Amino acid sequence: MPGGTIKYPFGCLEMRGSRSGIRQLKGVEVMGRFFFLFVLVLCLVGVQPALACTTLIVGKEASFDGSVMVSHSDDGLNDGSLVYVPAMDHKPGSRRAVFYSHAAFDFKPQWGGSVSHRIVTRDRGRAYDKTGVKPSVPLGFIPQVEHTYAYFDANYGVMNEHQLSIGECTDKAKVHPEPEPGKRIFYSSELSRVALERTKTAREAIRLMGELIEKYGYYGTGETLLVADPNEGWVMEMAGYDMNGTGGVWVAQRVPDDMVFVAANQFRIREVRKDSDDMMFSGNIFDIARQKGWWDPSKGSLDFAAVYGDGEFHHPYYSLRRVWRALSLVAPSLNLSPWVEGPFTLAYPFAVKPDRNMKVQDLFAIHRDNYEGTEFDLTRGLAAGPFGNPTRFEGNAESVADKEGKLSPLVGEFERPLNIYRCVYSYVNQSRKWLPDAIGGVVWFGPDRPATTVLMPFYAGAFDLPDSVQRADILRLDRKSMWTSFNYVANYSMLKYAFMIKDIRTEQGRFEGAAFGNQKDLETKALTLWQNGNRAGARELLTRYSDKNAAGILDAWWELSEFLYVKYNDGYINTDEEIAHPVFYPAWWLKQVGFEDGPTSYKQKTR
Repeated sequence: MPGGTIKYPFGCLEMRGSRSGIRQLKGVEVMGRFFFLFVLVLCLVGVQPALACTTLIVGKEASFDGSVMVSHSDDGLNDGSLVYVPAMDHKPGSRRAVFYSHAAFDFKPQWGGSVSHRIVTRDRGRAYDKTGVKPSVPLGFIPQVEHTYAYFDANYGVMNEHQLSIGECTDKAKVHPEPEPGKRIFYSSELSRVALERTKTAREAIRLMGELIEKYGYYGTGETLLVADPNEGWVMEMAGYDMNGTGGVWVAQRVPDDMVFVAANQFRIREVRKDSDDMMFSGNIFDIARQKGWWDPSKGSLDFAAVYGDGEFHHPYYSLRRVWRALSLVAPSLNLSPWVEGPFTLAYPFAVKPDRNMKVQDLFAIHRDNYEGTEFDLTRGLAAGPFGNPTRFEGNAESVADKEGKLSPLVGEFERPLNIYRCVYSYVNQSRKWLPDAIGGVVWFGPDRPATTVLMPFYAGAFDLPDSVQRADILRLDRKSMWTSFNYVANYSMLKYAFMIKDIRTEQGRFEGAAFGNQKDLETKALTLWQNGNRAGARELLTRYSDKNAAGILDAWWELSEFLYVKYNDGYINTDEEIAHPVFYPAWWLKQVGFEDGPTSYKQKTR
């Protein structure tokens, strides 16, 4: 391991020369082999941030009701809040601050905020005005516009008042430049927010973000942003190309109206075609590729994923397995193979026609998937334990040291599912052209991991969001936080997953069934108010509905946590009919873990 400073989740280790040269942990002298090994493991596990998201677009002719849908799972344990940023008017000559994004390279204290708060400022609504937390420090400023639109924000922008919708996933590019004031101040997070503040359509948003990259510079990982409005959906991909340069490259491709697109931490746009109505790109995209020696025009068209990308993060199939699974759930008739020849395979199309038009529930079912029923099923096998737990904690087997401090030669990987334990939130956005923007745009938001969350609707015309969804501190157990309640239940369910997930799904079905069942009637009432000229009344109706629904879910989820604690206390099933009903382990698991070698007689067993 080279010298230098290596980050890990609890601070920095000063590395001098070799492992034996570890000297300090936050200024405290490290002594003792055991603590050294503990720190070494943490360091190796935490060298890279958790880079992982899955995102989909459903075209209007591929959806059940004609809406354009965008989904996104943010698969990194960080700020899980969904924040309302109000519409604002700005004085002439005002400047807009551009803040560093934790999503690019994890938390950097020099840029303010905290490890669990993405932005701290008074300039973007009440939820980002955090008392007692260091304010975010701008990387730079851009000229402000006279009026900015209201929008929902998370680690990336989500949806604005005009039904402009965004999803995201992080990609591995050849170059990941660091932020630098005056040279590289934009990452996809702030790009998406500026787009939601200033534009109404997907094409406008893409052009604006492209201009900002070219003018103010791009830092961070490669990125995919899905950008949609009530009429169409686009995929925009971007990357830096020089550690010390400015600017960046980007490309965008339209998703056909009758198709579904999926991305999972790897660039998905391939051939960059000139003079095509369904494609946009930066003016430097060809010249940079030639100058860097990454592309020879004589050998064919520029393949954006292969030229500017660097394959998959972490291990083979970290991305491609999810792409395969999502496309297979959308269009089983294609019989796509889960096995390919390499990271830049052409086996998986850019987009596919669904076997049947998709609903919000269908789209979110993809995010809840653990490869159930396939050869990669994470609810089966010894690693799932006796009770079918799909969780596979990450950290790489080679990070485990023996008593002498030597690293294990064990090499291997677990499958990476669509539903991952460290997902901080997920959502499905609907944009519907036949309704007024305030009613047509709806975010179906689910805190924490998809399999154990509940989708709850928040409308683009809302006056605000419930306080419970705007507070989410991973370092506090906050009973007023929606995210905390779901994260708490999800973690507890891992003790006896196959049993507890049934109780969780019962509550999921109750609340989601009611929300989807109420949708038509609610929106009809709101539309009547709107058409009668009472737009404020329509917005108030939608806001109050979402507030009441969220309040009921928050209370119910804490009650569910208590119910699960009592029902499965000490590994039993406890009910009014019987206390301490035993639930023993399945025979197949007992056999594999050595149950038969236990003390069944007084005689010593020979091995």
